[in-house]
Amino acid sequence: MNRPDATYGKNPVDNNVTIMKAIRVLTGILFAPLILPASTPAVAQTASFASNFADRTMRVDFYHTGDAGRETFARDRVVSDGPWAGSETRLLDSLNLGTYFFEVRDSATDQPLYSRGYSSIYAEWATTAEAGKAPGTFHESLRFPWPRRPVRVIVSRRDARNGWHALWTTIIDPDSPEVNSASLPPAGRLWTVFASGPPKQKVDIVLVSEGYTRAELPKFHADVRRLVAKLFATEPFKHRRSDFNVRALDLPSAASGINRPNVGHFRRTPLSTSYNIFGSERYVLTEDNRALRDALSNVPYEFVEILVNEKQYGGGGIFNDQSTVAVGTAFAEYIFVHEFGHHFAGLADEYYTSPVAYQADSAGPKVEPWEPNVTALRDPAALKWRDLVDSGVPIPTPWQKAEYETHSREIQARRKQLIDRHAPEAEFDALFREQLEAETPLLGSMTWSHRTGAFEGAAYEATGLYRPETDCIMFTRDAVGFCRVCRRAIERIMDQYAAP
Repeated sequence: MNRPDATYGKNPVDNNVTIMKAIRVLTGILFAPLILPASTPAVAQTASFASNFADRTMRVDFYHTGDAGRETFARDRVVSDGPWAGSETRLLDSLNLGTYFFEVRDSATDQPLYSRGYSSIYAEWATTAEAGKAPGTFHESLRFPWPRRPVRVIVSRRDARNGWHALWTTIIDPDSPEVNSASLPPAGRLWTVFASGPPKQKVDIVLVSEGYTRAELPKFHADVRRLVAKLFATEPFKHRRSDFNVRALDLPSAASGINRPNVGHFRRTPLSTSYNIFGSERYVLTEDNRALRDALSNVPYEFVEILVNEKQYGGGGIFNDQSTVAVGTAFAEYIFVHEFGHHFAGLADEYYTSPVAYQADSAGPKVEPWEPNVTALRDPAALKWRDLVDSGVPIPTPWQKAEYETHSREIQARRKQLIDRHAPEAEFDALFREQLEAETPLLGSMTWSHRTGAFEGAAYEATGLYRPETDCIMFTRDAVGFCRVCRRAIERIMDQYAAP
């Protein structure tokens, strides 16, 4: 799941921040209200990687705290995270994706050295009803090449008009005694699924076991190979396979399975991955960011997928943060690819009839989403995927919306009944197969099926938001793969990381 952004709120300057474990002095400064980091790709990379960075990874851990009206940051620690595995040439991010954007700038010259867009669990939590009732704190990390000189790290947030506002800055001197230059080894056994070349020239993915006992690690290995095979049988991953390295980390748990509080099945696992995130019985994430990043320390990776050893349908994905999948459900392969689409390329959910924890704001015109596969269509002539629309396709594009909604909402009502009585997972699987058998032919036989347009209904909103095609893996479980817009968005991420 990947929810739209919350509305930007005011942020106090240098105030004391209450954290889960301590009260820390916030070192952040609220800058002038508008900067455009991701929308200025013309900024040149004027110096070589070697002149600015050492060949290792710096990780800045911090606490992100807020409520419905404000958000604040406080630095936790700065540590070494092993050798640098990212590109040495594509250091500045011009893709303009994510709820947040961070820059690393030379403190003396203000030269931008590195930047990336990202999203976070905090950004999703801020859209829930809980955020309006009490503050919340989340642990997060930024990873970038190890600077040779003092740098400023600046975190900015996107506002409702897609402008950027700087929220927090912190000065980091790599030679300071407060910076821990010692690296941790991986927490478990790291092994290679397949390798296509040096990490710096490839997209590096790591899959981590969660809820597998030591005796179940052979099952983890089989699950890894099965799910990776599905991902690389799906375009555009299929024809770009040689741009990837894939590794896996054996991280055994004391008992089989992960935490499922919604059914009273409690577990303590190495990464604290859990179902019932934000009250959704199918949403699976780890909120223990420190445990996750420490487990992966010294692992060459940009993207991480946590494989949870459970049969209950579930998963999650957040752009440039993490993705998860329950390996035992009958729809595990679909979930793996769908959630990786969120994590890897910032793709939005295109479905809108399923219940979610996100609090929709239906009043007034919709804000243009930053996600590349959903639009508010404020100006049809400026549709962000207009170049992929064939001549003659009307914008907005008509489809059998009422017929689809009638069937889909009937399925959701039956699903709720299954949830309420804690039905066996096999009954959910049967319901989803029934849904697939009805919706695949419906969505594939419309006048504008298999054509790119702007079809109303997307990102949890029945009206006012539009998706590119009638069907896509980001819309249904149908075996249709990614639409053309999603495929292009994915390839742009590949180009950023698989750089020569």
